[in-house]
Amino acid sequence: MQEPNFDKGEGLVPTVAQDEETGEILMLAYMNREAWLKTLATGKAYYWSRSRQSLWLKGETSGHVQLVREVRLDCDGDTVLLKVKQLGDAACHTGYRSCFYRKWVDGDFVAVGERVFDPKDVYK
Repeated sequence: MQEPNFDKGEGLVPTVAQDEETGEILMLAYMNREAWLKTLATGKAYYWSRSRQSLWLKGETSGHVQLVREVRLDCDGDTVLLKVKQLGDAACHTGYRSCFYRKWVDGDFVAVGERVFDPKDVYK
């Protein structure tokens, strides 16, 4: 089985999660080999948390799980694209649907869209 080139990124590959239906980019995270294998085995998105230095199942705390519908590997073999069904309406821990909720407007970033949930209520 071909797999991403984990050596190129010192054990990690950037992984983009995209909504399978709308094409919206939900988030960017990183996978190590363990996250890659668990994602393939379970059909749920697993990532490597660089801040916590641990494996995490997306939605483990919030319930906002990503069901993997399609997996793609880029031409260099060093970036993964997951087309997912986002459960719970939000991928971002700040409460927005997408982690890319800020847009550059007139020299500054402004929030676009509305929060789906209050992080204080979800992450206690």
